[in-house]
Amino acid sequence: MVSKESRQEIRVKKHMKIRNRFSGTAERPRLAVFRSNNHVYAQVIDDVAGKTLVSASTLEKDIKAELKNTDDIEAATKIGDVVAKRALEKGIKAVVFDRGGYIYHGKVEALAEAARKAGLEF
Repeated sequence: MVSKESRQEIRVKKHMKIRNRFSGTAERPRLAVFRSNNHVYAQVIDDVAGKTLVSASTLEKDIKAELKNTDDIEAATKIGDVVAKRALEKGIKAVVFDRGGYIYHGKVEALAEAARKAGLEF
């Protein structure tokens, strides 16, 4: 019997292929995106040092209070804006975008566009 691979397994394989191509450095860290069914997360990571420099998610109380839903495009846009502002406060202007194996569409695209609009370069 032929069984289909789960969407999660396919996403993880895609993410590993993407991660093999680039990594974040101190000069140009990686903006990693993760989305679950209920929340959206973004981190700016220095892979050389193994440190998360900046993060934002819809789990944070102040962000969650401003949103109607934590799992839609509006929430992803808010997270992109917040993570970009936090990164700029720390002096991070340029990043490498890691879409996390997700298709560049919908929430992932909204987060990326909001981060670009807020001042991050990628």
